[in-house]
Amino acid sequence: MITPFDDTYFMKKALQEAEAAFEIGEVPVGAVIVVGNRIIAKAHNLTERLNDVTAHAEMQAITAAANYLGGKYLHHCTLYVTLEPCQMCAGALYWSQISKIVYAAKDTDRGFVTMGTKIHPKTELVSGVLEEEASAILKRFFIQKRNLN
Repeated sequence: MITPFDDTYFMKKALQEAEAAFEIGEVPVGAVIVVGNRIIAKAHNLTERLNDVTAHAEMQAITAAANYLGGKYLHHCTLYVTLEPCQMCAGALYWSQISKIVYAAKDTDRGFVTMGTKIHPKTELVSGVLEEEASAILKRFFIQKRNLN
């Protein structure tokens, strides 16, 4: 039986969060955390709104998911995020022991892969899911930002 709940389905939900960030002038990165085909946390960047450099989409989602689950570990959870996590977020994901990370676009400048940051050895990693769509919203955001300045 084919289920509609696959990596593409949940990445589309993360892209909706990225659009929400775009609409409020935040770098358009969105994230959702899923357990058992149910979204338990959704978030987008809030660094400008909260005046907080740690308010990345992943960090917001990790906190929301931990609160929902009532514990700090995200076992059996999957993070879907539109941009490869930075080393700060990868570190938090390491400590959360999240089971799976799925990201769309690579961040060749500041992503955890480029920075050599390790993720938890039991964490499954998938990249490139809806990469073109995620890259397009980021490009649109930075083009608009440059044109406004």
